[in-house]
Amino acid sequence: MDTREQLLALTDELRRRKTEGVRSVPVMEETLGRLRESVRAQLAPAAAAPTALAETTGPFRAATTPPRPSPAKVTKTISLAPIPADPPVVALPPGDKQARWDALRELVLTHPVCRAHLHPGKQAVLGVGDLDAKIFFCGEAPGAEEEIQGEPFVGPAGQLLTRMIQVMGLQRGQVYIGNIMNWRPEMPVVAGQEQVGNRAPTTEELRFCLPFLRAQLEIVQPELIVALGKTAAEGLLGAGSFRALGDVRSRWHEFGGVPLMVTYHPSYILRSQSKSSKRQIWEDLLKVMERAALPISEKQRGYFL
Repeated sequence: MDTREQLLALTDELRRRKTEGVRSVPVMEETLGRLRESVRAQLAPAAAAPTALAETTGPFRAATTPPRPSPAKVTKTISLAPIPADPPVVALPPGDKQARWDALRELVLTHPVCRAHLHPGKQAVLGVGDLDAKIFFCGEAPGAEEEIQGEPFVGPAGQLLTRMIQVMGLQRGQVYIGNIMNWRPEMPVVAGQEQVGNRAPTTEELRFCLPFLRAQLEIVQPELIVALGKTAAEGLLGAGSFRALGDVRSRWHEFGGVPLMVTYHPSYILRSQSKSSKRQIWEDLLKVMERAALPISEKQRGYFL
């Protein structure tokens, strides 16, 4: 196993432990030193090579993604803008759904806190889709592709979510898709360079952006919400309300009076290609389809068995 494979294996193991509720692991300083040297070697521009996202098998297929530019080694960090203690008060104007959504979008795009946290040349992100949708898919925050296009779930995980929606018998435009956060959580970068990688939003960031999400729910008035991943579930159910995603997924909860189903984030399938992982998510979506009174064929019921 080469260095890159070792790093990927380590990352997968840490992610697995995180889903089980593990918050920290003891590491010797000598081990950290070796890890730093390995990361430096992997980040060296000369060693960077284009990679494509492996397609998943079965009904959930993710398209390949174009190679990303080689990440630059961090030598100087930026100062991150603070998060105000008080979340914004969002008062939607009267009017039809589209007019209210347009007003909310303008508020998000021009809000000083949202703008202060945007990377140069990037966009704040509001949800998209049918304003009369029955189902509201909710993630945690935009990523690199999303802050460029100004639309949620357009990267590899978003492409897979679109495929999942299609397997449910719907089109992307028939549901509503959004995130709790409206900007990509910042990470330290070299001045003038692009951010490499993503991090989970903090509790403070999620709490600040939650009124914007509530406003979207007020406009769309969906029958069901699907929380995608542990961070989104914590943002909706409350930080500390559960330990591991397995404690709350595949069961009905409630947010703002709307039934809420918690399932894995699509990126979970991109990391874990096993049939059992895909079946777990699909069973959650079958419950969503049943509650939304969507037709379910025997073929659909049998996926990934």
